[in-house]
Order: sequence, then structure tokens, then C-alpha cells
Amino acid sequence: MPTQVSHPDEAVVLKRRFGQGATNIDKYVALDGYKAVQQAIEQGPEWIINTMKASGLRGRGGAGFPTGLKWSFVPKNDKAKYVLVNGDESEPGTCKDHVIFLEDPHAVIEGTMIAGLAIGSKLGFIYLRGEYRYLLKIVEKAVADAYAKGFLGKNIFGKEGVDFDIITQTGAGAYEVGEESALMESLEGKRGVPRIKPPFPAVVGLYGGPTVINNAETIASAPHILLMGGEAYAKLGSERNGGTRLFGISGHVERPGVYELPMGYSLRKAIYEVAGGVKGGKQLKAVVPGGSSCPVLTADEIDVGLDFDQMGKAGTMLGSGGIVVLDETVSMVEFALRVISFYQHESCGWCIPCREGTDWIKKTLARVYAGGGSRKDIDNVQYLADNMMGRTFCPLGDAAAMPTLAFVKKFRKEFEDYIDGHRAGTPVMSEVHELAGAAH
Repeated sequence: MPTQVSHPDEAVVLKRRFGQGATNIDKYVALDGYKAVQQAIEQGPEWIINTMKASGLRGRGGAGFPTGLKWSFVPKNDKAKYVLVNGDESEPGTCKDHVIFLEDPHAVIEGTMIAGLAIGSKLGFIYLRGEYRYLLKIVEKAVADAYAKGFLGKNIFGKEGVDFDIITQTGAGAYEVGEESALMESLEGKRGVPRIKPPFPAVVGLYGGPTVINNAETIASAPHILLMGGEAYAKLGSERNGGTRLFGISGHVERPGVYELPMGYSLRKAIYEVAGGVKGGKQLKAVVPGGSSCPVLTADEIDVGLDFDQMGKAGTMLGSGGIVVLDETVSMVEFALRVISFYQHESCGWCIPCREGTDWIKKTLARVYAGGGSRKDIDNVQYLADNMMGRTFCPLGDAAAMPTLAFVKKFRKEFEDYIDGHRAGTPVMSEVHELAGAAH
């Protein structure tokens, strides 16, 4: 997908402009690479954390928790501490982190080192999603080149007693390990299922040690923030939402791609100006604003800013930055079925509300989609989703329930039309009829 900056003067993560060869360590250094981490060594942990707090950077993986605050939670003790980079970009509709790994892997490495210096860690892990194995060679070469230059290992940059190592790891294709505690279980060689919290990772994390876990884009932003200053970075965004963010705009748009936009940027402008509008001049029907777990917005709800707070007020989430644009031809019943099918497949099965709830919602929607449902089925889907909310060990249950509720509430008429037999076309999902029969 193409990558570009809507406002070139405000580029941060895309500052090096992809295509400049920043995967080469010498080129990366020539483009101010590894300057921030050397500055961090000189200034110390307190300066790093204060700068990150001032930046207003909030987690780019979806939760939106303030990064500097998260780093400050790690106890100042002598226990072994760890930094984990969550590159398990498995949220449907999300396609931004792979661009960073593909074109600017040293930014992730440098950001990992900065996080390590901030919390007193000497070891970091870069965890890539299983389907991103094609990126592993790129990241591993970047790590090897950093070791060869003396930027990683013992006495980095010639500084006596300053040590830091990085290990790369890939998952096995499980969406669940995008959840931070499941990610730690996976790294420890166990099945990737969530842990009960508390304790939280900052206190008891990987191998029982204090651990910071951040999304790849969050980590890659850190070197830029230290070089430009926290306050300057904060001013690029909106109130309480500092800086810029990468958005993957896909679906029915003229120019799909990964774009860097200021936090708070208009969703309408992102669709119609940045991405060129709805493809083929068709009418906009709906927008998924931040990946499939985020409640859908109708065409009348897109006059909202792309930041965590404004999206929350609009009844949805900014999520992982995956904006999926749906035109008038899309069946929202089929779309809802496809979304719940994903979460049903990816549920780890540990807790009953998620395991049983996703399965029954899928079967019920399949029956509706196949033309054999009743209006009671729509109420049952809402009931099931309502009873999943807040009742699971990890957010996957909520991730399945929230979009389901939005689909049914905002497009109920379309669901009723399917039940009444007023639907166009034929089922395109191979398992629809089988599932519909199982639900009877």
C-alpha cells in the first residue's frame, strides 16, 4: 500500500520518507538515527520519562494509555526488567506497523533501547505476528547491524556499563497474543492465553519481572520525540492526544494506503481528501474507524476528530488506526457475520462468555444471513453481545461484542429485511448454510 504524509511538515514516524533506504544502518544514522538514544544515555531515565509525558503520546496499539505514565509505573528496583514491542498487528483492517518494520526497523530498535533506559532494563523483545515472517529477516538484519556497530550488546556506544540486548520472536498466527499478558505467555513458551490481572505487567510481567509492553508505532515514535522535544510533539496533535498517527485507510476509497495524520484530524477529511473519497463515486454507507473491534459509524457520524477522546464521545474507539470505508453496496449483515466469524475463530476458548457467546452469535447471524432467521434472532444477538461485555478475562470478548451491538442497533432495518426475504444476491460465505443448520 502507498505511504504518505498528509502534512509533510508534520511528519514524525514517516519523517525519513519511505524509499530513502533507512533499513541500511549507515543511511539511518545519516538521517539522525541513534542520536536520540545517545541523548537518552546522557540525560538519564527521569528526563526520558518526563519528555515522554510532556509529548502526550498515547499507546498506538488501541488502548491509548499515556506512554510516559506507563513507563513511570515500573518500580525502581534491581529486578530484571524487560521491554516488549508488540508487533502482533492482527486486528482486521489494520496495516500500519508492517510499514515501519519494512522500511524503518532501526526506529523500532532505537525506541526499544530508549524504553529500556527509561525503566532500567537491559533486554528487549521485538514480537512480530506469525504472518509477518517475511519481515523477520529485515528486522533480524537490522538488529545484527546494530550489534556490529556497537549500538547493542555490552558497553553500547562505548559507554562503560551501559548494556542492552534485543531478541526477535514471531507468533504462530494467533490474534489473542496481541493482548499483552497473552503475548508474555507466548514468549515464555506457553499457550497464548491471557493472565488474570492484577498484578499488572509493570510490576509482574515477563518471567515475573517488571515489564513494559508497547505497540511498534508507539516505540518507533520515541526517538523522534526525544529529538524534537515533548512539548513540540504534543502541539502537533489535539488536546490530551499528542503528535501524529499512522492510519491505514482501506475499503472503498480511491487511494487506499497508510497515511500519517495529526491526532484529531477530521475523519471526513481523511476519507474524502486524504484517501480521495468513496471509490467510483458511490455513496458512503458506514466506516469502521479503528479496526474491526471498533463500533461502526454511519455516514452521518463521520464529522468527528481522529483521537481517542473524540472517538469515545462518538460512541466508538480510535483503536489501532485501521479505517475501513464501506460503500452503499455492502451488506451490513454479511459484514457483521464476517466480523464475528473472525472473533469466534480467534477466541482462545478459556472463558465461557467469549467462547460460547461468539459461537452462538455467529450461528444466529449465519441463519439470518441465509434467510432462515426470525426477528427474535436479532434480539438474541443483542442479548448475547450485552452479556459478553465486561465478563471476559481479556478484551477479546468486548472486541467481538461492541461491533456486533453497533451493527444491530444502527442497521437493524437491514437485518429485518433479510429476515423478511428482502435481500439482494446469494450467500457468498461457504459455511453459511452449514452454520445456519447448526443453529436450528
